[in-house]
Amino acid sequence: MLLEVRHVTQYHYAEPVRESVMEVWMQPQKGIRQRLVSFELELDPAAQLFSYADPFGNAVYHFDVPQPHDRLNIVARSAVETQTPPPLPDALDQGEWDRLRSDFVRGENFDFLTHHGFAIETQALRAYVAQHQLDELRRRDPLSAVRRLSETIYSSFGYEAGVTRADSPIDLALKAERGVCQDFAHIMIAICRSWGIPARYVSGYLFTDRQAGDRSDPDATHAWVEVFLPSTRWIGFDPTNNVEAGERHIAAAVGRDYNDVPPSRGVYKGEAESQLAVGVSVRRARAALTEPEFIRIAQPSFSRSGRRRGPSGGIAYDQQQQQQQ
Repeated sequence: MLLEVRHVTQYHYAEPVRESVMEVWMQPQKGIRQRLVSFELELDPAAQLFSYADPFGNAVYHFDVPQPHDRLNIVARSAVETQTPPPLPDALDQGEWDRLRSDFVRGENFDFLTHHGFAIETQALRAYVAQHQLDELRRRDPLSAVRRLSETIYSSFGYEAGVTRADSPIDLALKAERGVCQDFAHIMIAICRSWGIPARYVSGYLFTDRQAGDRSDPDATHAWVEVFLPSTRWIGFDPTNNVEAGERHIAAAVGRDYNDVPPSRGVYKGEAESQLAVGVSVRRARAALTEPEFIRIAQPSFSRSGRRRGPSGGIAYDQQQQQQQ
């Protein structure tokens, strides 16, 4: 499937700020089942782009806008050819648990076995596991257990934007029994890691199909989970939509949790209030690529607690894209 993505990010400042320094994780990955045809970033004000690979192998672009400005627009355009992954077996043998406990698997996947950031065990998570008898799933093989876990998260949570924020702990979604893709991914990751199954957060996009039962927002970024099983390697599960990750999923970056791979993150110097607007459009390449149907007004992109002294002594505020995935 050939897909085109347009991801628009707009920062607006109440008055000119002196400088912005930003990083973005928006380039789709290159892989066997995902071929990156093209990628470009358009910046306004214009700035020189640099790039590097982060510790997880993701492509990160960064730039500096040193002159005063009252807005910052980032437009990322991608064309990606995806393929349907090979079908997974119905089950694996029970020996897969032993293979997961091997020193090699644990050593190679240490980062994705350790609770971190938003994907952590809490009292509320343990209560959720007990309520749904999820630890009983460990009597099954790992693949069947993960598959059933994804189904349980899908059926036990309602999808609703605005209940949580990008920086909300999982306990908020667990208490409300509602949330968005990011929340469900963190909950699933934390449970998988508690079982000894390496799990990582995937940030990207989804070509939404309402007829297939997708409930995630078609005009937003998306997030799902990949787990590592020695017999299958990394495989993706989308607990938001109760599907295995397939040709409609476009992976942009992987990490331990959302904080490793936000779509954009940076700082600016100045006292001005800021506002963030985001729009995403994912379309088949044969169709005319249009502007996003709407621009989502997100939460203010910084908090006063993010205030700190910049290297030159000026005031800098952290700003991070707050549109939830």
